[in-house]
Amino acid sequence: MAVGSFPVEAGHVMMFARSVGDDNQIYYDADYAAATECGGVVAPPTFVQASAQFDPDYFLRPKVGEPWFGSGGSPTGVKREGSGGGGGGGGLHAEQRYVYHRHPKVGDLLTATTKPGKTWEKEGRRSGKLVFSETVTEYRDQNGELVVTATGVGVRTERPVDQG
Repeated sequence: MAVGSFPVEAGHVMMFARSVGDDNQIYYDADYAAATECGGVVAPPTFVQASAQFDPDYFLRPKVGEPWFGSGGSPTGVKREGSGGGGGGGGLHAEQRYVYHRHPKVGDLLTATTKPGKTWEKEGRRSGKLVFSETVTEYRDQNGELVVTATGVGVRTERPVDQG
C-alpha cells in the first residue's frame, strides 16, 4: 500500500462499521465510547484496510479510460500479458492478519509503511509450484507510535490449474 497518511474520521469509522454490519455504539456514539475502557470512538477491526481508498494508485481502484479489474463480461477487464505458454499461473490473496498494538481512534492520522515479509514455496497438486509471499504494512499514528501491523499473504501458481 503506497498511501502516505490518512485520517481516522468519525463519519468514515461509522460508515465502515455499518458496511460490515456492526452496530456497536463504540464506533459512532462519542458519549457511550467516552465511558468505555477505550475512552473514545475507535475504529472497527480491519478498518485500516480502508486506507487503500486514500491511495490514488491503488490497483483495485477504477481508472478513467482504462479497463477495470472485475468489470466486463469476463472475470476481469484487465488482460494478462504473456498468457500463451511459459507459466502464467494466477495469483490469489490467501490470508490477512492484524496485530493491534492499540485501537485506532477518531482523530488519529495514520501513516502506512509497507515492506516485504517472508517468502516460501510448496508443491501444488494441480498447479505446480505455489509461491507464497507476505506483505507487512505498519500503521503508525501522528506521534510515530505503532498502532496496527497488517500482514497479507499472497500465493502465485506456477501454471493455471488444469481443469481436466
